[in-house]
Formats: sequence, structure tokens, C-alpha cells
Amino acid sequence: MAELVNVLSWFLLLAGGAFAVAGGVGLVRFPDFYTRLHAGGITDTLTALLIVGGLILQSGFSLLTIKLLLILLFLLFTTPTATHALARAAIADGLHPEGDAEKRDGAESSNT
Repeated sequence: MAELVNVLSWFLLLAGGAFAVAGGVGLVRFPDFYTRLHAGGITDTLTALLIVGGLILQSGFSLLTIKLLLILLFLLFTTPTATHALARAAIADGLHPEGDAEKRDGAESSNT
């Protein structure tokens, strides 16, 4: 039973690390702010879930588990909120998505 928990724990930790690397690649490779924000926000949440899940399995049922669950709960609430706040701040600052300008120009020309 302990071997199964260890294997599952390491699988979660490695999967979390792989998603973190994929998110980092997305941050570097995606073309504009919003797609980069999407890559970072999605993978950040999933990475935290997988890594903290793996750590919970490693720690067993103890006070540390409760602390890790509280950290996970905090991250699950704050990460999407921070991503949303960044996107709203960018829109308020006048930064629009790249494909959005073509739609706006098309809508304006069809209206005139």
C-alpha cells in the first residue's frame, strides 16, 4: 500500500512539474499578453493542484496535510482572481487582444 501511495505521489509531483514547464513555454512562445496570461493562469492552477496533492500523499494524514490543504485552497482562489485582475487591468489600459482588433475593424466597417 505504501508503494502505491509513493508511486501516485511521485506521478502527481512529476505531472505538476511537467505542467509548470508547459506553462513556462507558453509564456515565452505565445504571441500576445492575453494568450500568455491564459497559459500561465491555467497551468499555474493545475500545477498547484497536482504538486500539493502529491505532497499531501507524501505527508500522510497529519497537521501538515491540513496546512497543505489550506495552502491549496488559498491558491485555488487567488490564482484565477489574479489572472482576471491582470486581464481587466490590461483592457482598462487599452491593451486589446490581437484578433480582437480585426473583429472591431470589421464591425465598424460593416456599420458604416
